[in-house]
Amino acid sequence: MGDITLETLESAAQGDIGAFEEVYKRISGFVYNVALRITRNNVDAQEVTQDVFMKIYHKLKEFQFRSEFKTWVYRVTVNTAINYYRKSARDDKGRVDYDGVIDSSPGGASTAENAIQKDNEAMLNSLLGQLSPEHKACLVLRELEGLSYQQIAVVLKVPVNTVRSRLKRARQALLEKAGKAQVNDAL
Repeated sequence: MGDITLETLESAAQGDIGAFEEVYKRISGFVYNVALRITRNNVDAQEVTQDVFMKIYHKLKEFQFRSEFKTWVYRVTVNTAINYYRKSARDDKGRVDYDGVIDSSPGGASTAENAIQKDNEAMLNSLLGQLSPEHKACLVLRELEGLSYQQIAVVLKVPVNTVRSRLKRARQALLEKAGKAQVNDAL
């Protein structure tokens, strides 16, 4: 996430569209990546990103700079993505995810490294998909985004010990599910 000056944030909060566009340019990729890791779907991540920026646009004037802007954006993004994920899971049972079909369409030759990387990403996405949204959010923020336990606690508005226990349970579940997947692949 690029550095955004306090002046830019204040201007955006006062309704300066150019300043808000600068905020968008600096953090939209970050917001999308966090949303994608939680929703596991490109279209859903794009929807979440749009929702997040609508929330930021309307709530930025209320942001009082008591916490870091980055932490606030994490919180808005994670909460929006979790809520969206839960809603879409209820609404879209049985929906086909066409992102995988598009990615696997015939094109250029694929190297062995690309194939292995895609297999690993597919396995990670499959394993993450089996976690609860709360466990997945903690794991994504810690392992993929590199936040500290304290930062995760602030983002999710939970005690640090809750973050620790969620991470421990998420890691245990991933190890257990990965072990079962390897056993099934071997059979």
